[in-house]
Amino acid sequence: MRFEITRLDDVDGTAVDSTVVEAASVNRIVQQAAAMGQRIYIRPAETPAS
Repeated sequence: MRFEITRLDDVDGTAVDSTVVEAASVNRIVQQAAAMGQRIYIRPAETPAS
């Protein structure tokens, strides 16, 4: 499964940038964001219709 992770602005919460990653990478990214005090938003990435 893939997830879209969006980094949010610390002041107003607007999206700064986003990336799509495999599920195995989510924990590492969350740990890094927590260590740096970053705000992130995580949601399942949309997959194209088959």
